[in-house]
Amino acid sequence: MSLLSVVIPAIDEAASLPPLLHQLRGQRGVELELILADGGSRDGTRRLARELGARVVDAPAGRGRQMNRGAAAARGDWLLFLHADSGLVEAEQLARALAALRRRIARVGHDRVAGHFRLRFRRQQQGSDLAYRYYEEKSALNRPECTNGDQGMLLSHRFFDRLGGFDEGLWFLEDQRLAETIRSRGEWITLPGHLTTSARRFEREGLRNRMILSALIMNFHAIGMEAFFHRAATVYRNQGDTGRLRLTPLFRLVDDLNREAGPAEARRRWLATGRYLRSHAWQPFFWLDVALQPLFRGRHPLLWSYDRLFGRLPAPPPLDWAAAALAWLWFRTSARVFRRAEGEESG
Repeated sequence: MSLLSVVIPAIDEAASLPPLLHQLRGQRGVELELILADGGSRDGTRRLARELGARVVDAPAGRGRQMNRGAAAARGDWLLFLHADSGLVEAEQLARALAALRRRIARVGHDRVAGHFRLRFRRQQQGSDLAYRYYEEKSALNRPECTNGDQGMLLSHRFFDRLGGFDEGLWFLEDQRLAETIRSRGEWITLPGHLTTSARRFEREGLRNRMILSALIMNFHAIGMEAFFHRAATVYRNQGDTGRLRLTPLFRLVDDLNREAGPAEARRRWLATGRYLRSHAWQPFFWLDVALQPLFRGRHPLLWSYDRLFGRLPAPPPLDWAAAALAWLWFRTSARVFRRAEGEESG
């Protein structure tokens, strides 16, 4: 059997790590090397990892840097990157996943293929079922910006090395950047089975607020607004430090950045946001597919219709400006609403 190296980045994950390591040790039909890429844990993470059969690799804090160090130390021909709060659901899951990836590689005749699992959330709170179901269904798609580290990333060691590893320029988005690089140079497949993942960030920060922040982050990344990430120190925090997410400081930061850049650059950013928004016009169709899932029985007819009808229509420039105007109006209205609500909460 080929050796599969499982790389797990972690900082203070003593509570979440043992279940995953126990599940990995119970996998059948595949030879595993377990590597914990530790970014400076102060709890019992390192000790627990060693006791449960993982090799600990020290790395500078930052998920991209940690996973790159773990991959550099890995001896396997195959790499699987998992988050510490991930969960496997069957004893032969990784053997089946690796077999599926190898079949696809044999079929296309090259190794520029990576696999990810679909997600299921482990939740402590009730409510927002449709939103969680939407995220779960979306994780099975192989569309741009639908693949991230929560879903696991399985690929050959050689392909990973040719890609140059994870981008270490930011403290986050390393998974999205690698995912889109893979998509541009090869392809993604959805692996058999699924991973469970903790909903703790959504539950601590508030699902609505986290969804809004995630949309802002992806937009600013797509339009090249790098200054936002360097100035927004609270955009991404370690899981153990998360609390109720306040959006007012981030809305204010965007206004400050646009004011500093000047009117011409601000207009360019809003227009780029309109184009980005239009490129994701498929999402409301998919949301309706998920909402009407009992009727459609797992199919996605509305997304199918969008792809074959609306998605193929040419987009004239006025449509981009209209989308930009809608984005600006939403931003101004949301900033006012959150300023009022969060001001009341802090008072």
